[in-house]
Amino acid sequence: MLQSLTVIIACLVIGEAARFVTGVPLPGPVIGMVLLLALLVFRRGPAPEMQQTGQGLLRNLALFYVPASVGLINELPRLMAQAGPIAAALLGSTVLGMAATALAMRLLSRDEP
Repeated sequence: MLQSLTVIIACLVIGEAARFVTGVPLPGPVIGMVLLLALLVFRRGPAPEMQQTGQGLLRNLALFYVPASVGLINELPRLMAQAGPIAAALLGSTVLGMAATALAMRLLSRDEP
C-alpha cells in the first residue's frame, strides 16, 4: 500500500512541478492525474495493491473536502463581492448544458426508416 500511495503522490508532485515549470493553465493535480492514467494504461491496468489503495482513498473521500471548504470560507468576502457574476455563470452554463443535452437527445433518438 505504501508503494502505491508513493506512486500516486509522486504523480501529484510531478504534475505540480510541470505546471510550475511550464506555466500551463491547468491545475497540477489534473496534470498528475493524466500522468497517473498514462502510467496505468502503460502497465495495462492497476496492480491489486494499487486497487486496494485507491479503494481506501475513496472510502475516506469526505476528508478531502475539508481543505476545500476551509478555502471557500477564507475567500467568502471575494465570493460575496462577485455573487452576481458567479450566479449568472452558473445559471447560464446550466441552461446551455440542458439545451445541448436536449438537442443531442432529439438528434440521436430520431426514428429513421
